[in-house]
Order: sequence, then structure tokens, then C-alpha cells
Amino acid sequence: MDHEGSPPFRAVQPGFRWDGVAYMPYKQDGSAPFKDISRQVLFHEHDLNCELRYFEMDAGGYSTLERHEHAHAVMILRGSGQCLVGDEVRPVKPFDLVSIPSLAWHQFRATAGEPLGFLCMVNVLRDKPQLPSEEELAALKERPAIARFLEG
Repeated sequence: MDHEGSPPFRAVQPGFRWDGVAYMPYKQDGSAPFKDISRQVLFHEHDLNCELRYFEMDAGGYSTLERHEHAHAVMILRGSGQCLVGDEVRPVKPFDLVSIPSLAWHQFRATAGEPLGFLCMVNVLRDKPQLPSEEELAALKERPAIARFLEG
């Protein structure tokens, strides 16, 4: 029987890596602002219409501040940090769950001193992220907690 998508089993390796899973620097084309983050696609399953990815940022690193039409779900696996979802900034730690609704601004930041790693589940077919305009960024920064978060 041919198996499309991911192989049926891949063993974990040290350092939050998995057999047969490519370790990729995140968005190396310079299309979005981020710092010290990597991505691994753990599952890409057309039959399930989803993709499970593992992102990890080095201590002090952060993901892109973005929004998009597709919703996604995140589970923190290692480290601690903060996340912005919509108009809230929250601390995150291992096994916390974060739901990111459609068109909500979001970003993850690793606490200085330790990496932050998380699983992210999204649709296989999804829209491209939108970056904030200068006006949208200024509006976000009108909230003191978000301004402090974005300034790192």
C-alpha cells in the first residue's frame, strides 16, 4: 500500500528534531520581520487536510507579527515566553494551548535565556500572512501592554 504524506513512523532525536524531517530556517527570503526561528514540518497530510509544524526560536527570538484568514492552533512544547493574540498579551509555558482565530494579529516571543518551541496545526491549503501597515502597527501600539510586548 502506498502511503501519501508523512511516513508512518519517525523517531525523535535529541534537540527536538525528528528522523526524516528537514530543519529549515524560517522565512529566509527576508519577506517578514522575525528573529532566530526555525521550522520543521512534522506532518503534511492531504487526507487530513492539515499540516503539523514545529517552530522553535532561540532565547530572545520571535515569530513574525502577522495575521491571515486561516485559523490555527498552537501547543507550547518547551521553554517559556509571551504571545500576542488579537489584543491580548499572555505568558506561555509548556503544554499551554493557544487558539489563533481568523485575522487576529499574533506573534510569539521567547523569554530571554531559553528557547521557545511549539507545535502549530494549520490547513494544508491556506492564505498568505499579512503584515501590519504603519497605521495598523500604530493602532496596536496604542495599547500599553502590546507596545511593551512589541518592543521586546
